Amino acid sequence: MAQPKYIMNIEKVPHLSDEEKAKLKQITEKFVFRVNEYYLGLIDWGDPQDPIRKLVIPNEGELEEYGRWDASDEDTNYVVPGCQHKYDQTALLIVSEVCGAYCRYCFRKRLFRNDIKEAMSDVSPGIEYIRNHPEITNVLLTGGDSLILATRKLRKIIEQLREIPHVKIIRLGSKMPVFNPMRIYEDEDLHDLIREFSTPEQRIYVMAHINHPREITPEAKKGFEFLHNAGAIVVNQTPVLRGINDDPDVLAELLDKLSWAGVTPYYFFINRPVAGNNDFVLSLKEAYDAVEEAKAKTSGLGKRVRLSMSHTSGKIEILAIEDGKAYLKYHQSRDNNYGKFMVLDCPDDAAWFDDLPGNEQHWDAPKKKWDDFVGANEKLKEQAAPAPGK
Repeated sequence: MAQPKYIMNIEKVPHLSDEEKAKLKQITEKFVFRVNEYYLGLIDWGDPQDPIRKLVIPNEGELEEYGRWDASDEDTNYVVPGCQHKYDQTALLIVSEVCGAYCRYCFRKRLFRNDIKEAMSDVSPGIEYIRNHPEITNVLLTGGDSLILATRKLRKIIEQLREIPHVKIIRLGSKMPVFNPMRIYEDEDLHDLIREFSTPEQRIYVMAHINHPREITPEAKKGFEFLHNAGAIVVNQTPVLRGINDDPDVLAELLDKLSWAGVTPYYFFINRPVAGNNDFVLSLKEAYDAVEEAKAKTSGLGKRVRLSMSHTSGKIEILAIEDGKAYLKYHQSRDNNYGKFMVLDCPDDAAWFDDLPGNEQHWDAPKKKWDDFVGANEKLKEQAAPAPGK
């Protein structure tokens, strides 16, 4: 199958009416748009509520005032250009500011602004930082999408990481297995790269982003098989999103199809309160109930998934929400509070940790690790501030 053609202009999407294109154009002027012909082909254009459509076609709710550009304060985790280090064992290299398509719920949509520069084509500062920090055993290549990079570029990065003895796991954050599976299974150089550097002692993991069972097409399954045969381990993570996958039957089908394809269900996430995400918001109670109903319909393999919030202070696992209380635990912690158990009141409309009364007693505001770095929240706040004397 030939590589699909990419579309970066909403006016070039043939399935939309002129009226729809005119209405959506103003949204794409604020939030970037990109999709490809293969993924557009998964959409039922006769259904205005089609979940695949909602994933990549802009919605008017994106212009509503909501959230922050960097809802989890990732700017405080940068240690050198292009490298974040939030948790002791794991470092992130932001290697790309491009994706196969742009999810409308994306929590890093700030990267796609022209006035924000976080991704680095030169990863040398990050590699050197990782080399000098032996506690780092895992490195995640992300962005953007790591598999949007040419394989020769990916090889250069992975070769450097494999020269560092304490880096045991390399993770590739990607939605390409479902955005453009052909990029994966038609690239023999990628197969050779993974086969060479994913060994029984030092694995490569592909952190897939599969939001809906309809994305698991025959082409996607062929891509999974390619990755498995090359020696990669594939796991999946997705936020639970209103109108896309908040139906327990849909989530259960996703868990089943992932397990059947040999893809580990890893995380269900709470939607981050990021600018433009208002239409996707579920309350914590709604998300928890949907996930629990879904898990009741699947096997123990599907039940491995965890429901978590990627909060400024860490990954907070939602253990239960019952009788107006949220039962939570730090699954990962920026401040070494791993395992800390919390019981907080949970209002019906609470949709994030910060919405829970008393949450501030359990974490401290973050401090920058790299003072010179100016993140999206800070930069855009400065831009919005009135000029002196006005």
